Amino acid sequence: MEIRKKRVRLIGDRAFYKMVLRIAIPIMVQNGITNMIGLVNNITVGKMGTEQLAGVAIANQLISIFNMCVFGAVSGAGIFGAQFQGKQDYEGVRHVFRLKVILMLVLSALAVGLFAGFGKPLIAGFLHEGSGGSDLALTLKEGYEYLLIMLIGFLPYGLSQAYSSTLREADRTVVPMRASIYALVLGVVLNYLLIPVLGVAGAALATVVSRFAELGMNAWWTHTHPEEVPFVLGVYHTLKVPGDLVKQVLIKGTPLLLNETLWSVGFTVVSQTYSYHGVAVVAAVNIATTIANLVNVLFSSMGASIGIIIGNMLGAGDMEKVKEADAQMITLSLMIATGVCVLMLICGPYFPQIYKNTTPEVRDLAKWFIWAEAIAAPLRAFVNASYFTLRSGGKTIITFLFDCGFVWCGNVVVAYVLTHFTNMHIVPIYFCCKMVEIIKCVIGFALVKKGSWMKNIVGGEEAPVAQEA
Repeated sequence: MEIRKKRVRLIGDRAFYKMVLRIAIPIMVQNGITNMIGLVNNITVGKMGTEQLAGVAIANQLISIFNMCVFGAVSGAGIFGAQFQGKQDYEGVRHVFRLKVILMLVLSALAVGLFAGFGKPLIAGFLHEGSGGSDLALTLKEGYEYLLIMLIGFLPYGLSQAYSSTLREADRTVVPMRASIYALVLGVVLNYLLIPVLGVAGAALATVVSRFAELGMNAWWTHTHPEEVPFVLGVYHTLKVPGDLVKQVLIKGTPLLLNETLWSVGFTVVSQTYSYHGVAVVAAVNIATTIANLVNVLFSSMGASIGIIIGNMLGAGDMEKVKEADAQMITLSLMIATGVCVLMLICGPYFPQIYKNTTPEVRDLAKWFIWAEAIAAPLRAFVNASYFTLRSGGKTIITFLFDCGFVWCGNVVVAYVLTHFTNMHIVPIYFCCKMVEIIKCVIGFALVKKGSWMKNIVGGEEAPVAQEA
């Protein structure tokens, strides 16, 4: 009987799965579709050749820095949004949404200016001789052309994330999911029509148009359903946000924004170190990370669900259920990751064969990289779950050190040392960089178990069991 109770506490009952999946599945579908657009672009561009594939891969690596900045900004504010929603404080949600919009305007302007001015030398920093037959000038040209067009989609992407994140915090996860589905269909159709005519420029243009469409659909639904999302009433009558809230969001959210930014820059540096082994490695890493990003949707979506559910519980002051619910969600995430690991190990050799116009070297390297990503899947799942758990209670400085600090002190150092100071082949280097996450899992386990993250940051109520083991 006692064993059964422990199993229920750890795994959860039917009601638990119903609650989690109601939130997680739409997020998974939405994020999966967003990555699916990237996959379609990747496969289509890959048919053009290794140089085109590598150029787009490098540009997307830079674009991912902006995307993670957006994620960090909306997430930092979203900590408060989720807890205001839990309190049913719609004025608070309204202020948080306005702040998200302002942040998106600022971040988009800064990013466009940076990449428009320095995009070409940044791409060139990834181009090194290492594989025979690679045209570095062509790779640079294709990558820069793609980047310039993608800049047009920065603002609509940011604003769409402001809407979709707020809708998810309000338990309206299906709406952004539907918008993403429509955007995917449009993107696939435009890819089919534009890439044969415009090349990599067609892929970029298709993505930009789909981002405008996704923003339009999210905004239209939100503003036409005030009875379901009361925060939207009068949301644009002003863009003023109470100074006290801005201060709180900056205190809690700035470490999160810096974390996501420096985290993405860190992994861009890791990718840049891989590029010392040649353009073929850049292309192979792109193939593997495209698959990894698609399956990572499961872990990031479970993490986002943890942030929403645990954030709502904390905001409502439901401290008794918080720790148990969090343990159950972490367990579920690990169960999903195990299945993903097995599937990727089986399918690893087959996916690279889709890229017929790349070299055999690229396809063989991609196979090994996919296997490395598969083995690392459970590690990523646990790290994601730990990160969102800590973040839900506003422990953003801890999450900054846990996430960003580890990337720079762990992943970047290992990649740089092994690439520059050893003669090790790129495949074991790639494996070593992934397995560093084991240390991060141990740290995450200790931090979550401590329980100091169990805090209501919008009501000042802290869990009485916060320091319990």
